[in-house]
Amino acid sequence: MAKIPRMNASTGPEWDSVQIKISKDGSAPVVNVAWKLRCDGSLRAIRGSEINIRDENTNQSVCEQIHFSVKNMENSKEERWTFSLDVLVEPKHTYTITVFHFPEPDIGHYRIVNQTTVPGCKDPRIKNSQLCQENGSLWIPRIAAVFTEKKDLIIVAFDSAEYSESYLVSIQSGSVNCSKLVNKVAPPQTHLDKNTSYKSLRIPVIKSKKSSFLMLLQLSENRTRLNVTLECVSSQLSQYEVTIQPYFIGCKNNCESAKKNVTRSQSSRSIKICLGIMLIFVGVLVYLRQKASHKAAPVTPASADKQQPEVFHVQERKRVLVIYSLDHLLYKNIVLKFSAFLAAKCGTDVVVDLLDSTRLGVLGSIQWLEWHKEQIERSKDKILILCSRGVQAKWRAMCGGKQVFLREDALSAIGDTLTPSLTLLAPYFIRSPSFEKYIVAYFDDVCCEEDIPLPFKITVRYKLMKQFEEVFFRILNTEKHEPGRVKQIIGLSEDKYHECPSGGALRDAIEAFRMYQLEHPYWFQEELLERSEVEDLEATEECDEQKIRITDHLACVFSSVQLISDMEIRKSVVAINETKIQLAEMHEMDSTLEFNSHTIQGSDVGSGEAGEAVPHQL
Repeated sequence: MAKIPRMNASTGPEWDSVQIKISKDGSAPVVNVAWKLRCDGSLRAIRGSEINIRDENTNQSVCEQIHFSVKNMENSKEERWTFSLDVLVEPKHTYTITVFHFPEPDIGHYRIVNQTTVPGCKDPRIKNSQLCQENGSLWIPRIAAVFTEKKDLIIVAFDSAEYSESYLVSIQSGSVNCSKLVNKVAPPQTHLDKNTSYKSLRIPVIKSKKSSFLMLLQLSENRTRLNVTLECVSSQLSQYEVTIQPYFIGCKNNCESAKKNVTRSQSSRSIKICLGIMLIFVGVLVYLRQKASHKAAPVTPASADKQQPEVFHVQERKRVLVIYSLDHLLYKNIVLKFSAFLAAKCGTDVVVDLLDSTRLGVLGSIQWLEWHKEQIERSKDKILILCSRGVQAKWRAMCGGKQVFLREDALSAIGDTLTPSLTLLAPYFIRSPSFEKYIVAYFDDVCCEEDIPLPFKITVRYKLMKQFEEVFFRILNTEKHEPGRVKQIIGLSEDKYHECPSGGALRDAIEAFRMYQLEHPYWFQEELLERSEVEDLEATEECDEQKIRITDHLACVFSSVQLISDMEIRKSVVAINETKIQLAEMHEMDSTLEFNSHTIQGSDVGSGEAGEAVPHQL
């Protein structure tokens, strides 16, 4: 058709789909090409469509023209006009499909092009077509091989297919290579009546004394089971490769073959000989072992005692800085009870922000933490990081996530001390020389491994209170396991720690929070506050009577010792010497909870005797 000016021509079509499937009569695979008309005013100029399919393997083309005239943008089903065409294709060939409307514009074109590769006959979409069946797409040989014991023979059995009458059966192993051509034989129809089934019919085809060749055919509707006996096997070889080469009417001499590796098992006589040798060998080993056991020296009580855990006695007091998050009021109780257990049962000096609120309020979180960190780094003391839901959430907030406001932080007079702690400790923690200073742990009854921030997972993580004894050995800078002995501290194991008063209180606190979590599975979300709620709580706390007393009592401290944070705002470089720190310490509130752990007379650490220090109460 002659071309027309571009402004009068229609726009091009749009692809709907290009699918590979089987033709309606099931004879061969086809490409179903479907395209749509654009819903615009130019469709009135369309007089038809042309589709061209070119085989890139053979350079042959198929061209089809469809003549039509469309006035409405949609058909009777209120859908866009769609056209489709089935074109016969060959497996494993690539086709270029071009579709356009005519008449075409005199300048340029509106053609659409698609290139599709047809899969092989093994593809589920086309393997059932007759064309593919004639190429062996449905052939499943099910190769089986049996070696005879009396002679060096191998019987190969396999299933034949409908469109192949001949098969070349071969075996190969090293220098051994032999094959036989097998043909299917039609069943003797004259010996069967109308009711006879071919499924169980077995017919001897060839009998030869020279080759002992016997082939049996088990006939069915679509395939035949063939058995072939080959004589070229060798008793010296055990591995063989069986190959079945079919000759289908489609692919003829180029059909894909089937292969299988088979192993020749040892004869029964060889197996009996091997079993006898193994029994003799085992008997000799048993005899030599019994003889050696009689000559061995008896185990002395001293050597037996070395296998028992050795009781370790604590001789030096250590200090621990505890870092945590105020996730919940019940979790706050766990931290306090755990600190009491460390001080009373273990004789450890515990540094916790809750127990040093006055000094923390004077110095500020960062300065308070940095001062204690420097003291610990100069000694052999430790920093214990208790991981929980709040620790993970606040770490993610520091890494760019959503800001976290917890109820207990808002209600606490000292606020959130974990975030400044992580800010200060994280750069030091990732340095390998500082690993020995930090201990990462979590209460596994109320927390889990996922609550540990990623930087803290590069070191050992401990479960409390299951592994508390290992944690305490880390605090003491002592190895629990040494060559030839294992050390133990009485009363710190998982099943013993709660027998003392402070340990029992800690266990009760953990159990109370665990039961609360079971009853309130979304407890952490309930503890999260919005910024407006935090501001309301802060405004309410200004009227709290206890907080007013603290503010009045510290007025003289603020007048003599300026807060470091205020100094930073004024951008003045001020040196805080020990005299100012002592001045701040002298003005601490008498009512502040001071946690002073005392040396216990007859301490139960390492001895299991009664007696433990009790912390001062408010």
